[in-house]
Amino acid sequence: MTKIWNAGGFVDNDPWVIEMGEIKAGEGARAIVGLDAFLELAEHSNESGFGVLVGPADDVTRLGPHLDRIALVAIAFPAFNDGRGFSHATLLRQRLGYQGEVRAVGDVLIDPIPLMLRTGFTSFAVSNPTALARLAENRLPGIAQRYQPTVVTSAVAGGFSWRRIGGTGA
Repeated sequence: MTKIWNAGGFVDNDPWVIEMGEIKAGEGARAIVGLDAFLELAEHSNESGFGVLVGPADDVTRLGPHLDRIALVAIAFPAFNDGRGFSHATLLRQRLGYQGEVRAVGDVLIDPIPLMLRTGFTSFAVSNPTALARLAENRLPGIAQRYQPTVVTSAVAGGFSWRRIGGTGA
């Protein structure tokens, strides 16, 4: 069972459905379509409020001219060891200035969620039993060392989000 989680907890009655093959958004649901399908729709329509699925090999910058029409960008993680989605989220937030919902979908585990939050993800489609249990208990792992800049403001007052905390030679 997949549940949607964000910083406020689990989301009840999430309307978004990833359309694939025979799976279609029904009445009262909102469709998340693939990047190419979205670009085709955007070319022939003035609609807004789209949900777009971005795969690891997709060029997220192709969304740039249409960001004002997108309500949700779902970034696929087909395997836990494929980190290209982190780059997609960072590009969406920092370079393209996207302000809407960015959702991780696929193989979402508990350990990378704090790092995903730092790169701009706002929600997560979680099916991993361990991740579901830890999120239900509000037990996210901490990040003791920070080696890279972040999209999210540093929680340390007056600190730098990109510098290591503790240790020697910062």
